[in-house]
Amino acid sequence: MVKILDFWAEWCGPCKFMEPIIEEIEKELGDKIQIEKINVDEQQEIAAKYQVMSIPTYVFLKDDKEQERVIGATSKENFLKVISKYE
Repeated sequence: MVKILDFWAEWCGPCKFMEPIIEEIEKELGDKIQIEKINVDEQQEIAAKYQVMSIPTYVFLKDDKEQERVIGATSKENFLKVISKYE
């Protein structure tokens, strides 16, 4: 299973843009992926652990090892392409 860490914040415009896309992907691939939303304002220690410098940042994990990350808003197609590499 692919685990995606979604680093975001309330005040982040690109994060708000990505939210419906992420929800859609989660509905479509619910059994193949796990998305963990991490609010960088409330969970700073996790953001620091993954060295997140800008948001949104999506960290793709396979077997708890980082495979790839996407920084900033992106298209649904691009997001699905990254997921498909690790399914």
